[in-house]
Amino acid sequence: MNKFRQRARQLKGEVTALYFAMRHPRTPWFAKVLGGCVVAYALSPIDLIPDFIPVIGLLDDLILVPAGIALTLRMIPKDVIEECKAQAAKHAERPRSLVGAAVIVCVWLILVALSFTFLWRRFRR
Repeated sequence: MNKFRQRARQLKGEVTALYFAMRHPRTPWFAKVLGGCVVAYALSPIDLIPDFIPVIGLLDDLILVPAGIALTLRMIPKDVIEECKAQAAKHAERPRSLVGAAVIVCVWLILVALSFTFLWRRFRR
């Protein structure tokens, strides 16, 4: 179980590097789109399988996210990746932001509410 948690923490650093790579001007647009999807999924508080379920809850983070990261990193020039990994290492030393987490949760709640509203109006007839 500790190996799973350690790998999940390592993935978090890779996701941060990918985030910086998406903002880099030399990153191709198609890598930015795919990277945006991977980062959004990795940082989202909502997973396909909730993390509180032992072992299985961490599997989606250990399979889907690394596959997306690997695919995206293949599309980005090597020197850009190295620069972004160094930037991510500096960023990891900063304190965490609760405001950022609250914003992500609010966005998800708004999307869920809009989806239910749309479905309610669509199938109410």
